[in-house]
Amino acid sequence: MTLLFDDTKKLEKALGEEAAGVLIKILETQEAEAKQDLATKTDLERGLRELELRLEYRLTLRLGAIAASAIAIVAAIVKFLS
Repeated sequence: MTLLFDDTKKLEKALGEEAAGVLIKILETQEAEAKQDLATKTDLERGLRELELRLEYRLTLRLGAIAASAIAIVAAIVKFLS
């Protein structure tokens, strides 16, 4: 939350210049921390989505391999019984 010039002047008038400066610094620090938290959350969500896609891909490959093995076993059994 960036304070506008008018807001700063109002704070200085209401609280005094020194107290307003301290309050403004606190608000700017909180804003920076909020932006950092948001960036961190976004990075985590992106990382989780990438992990999900990799796991889906690996699972699909393994299920395909299992299906191919099952078909090969059934074909071998059919050939053996014929």
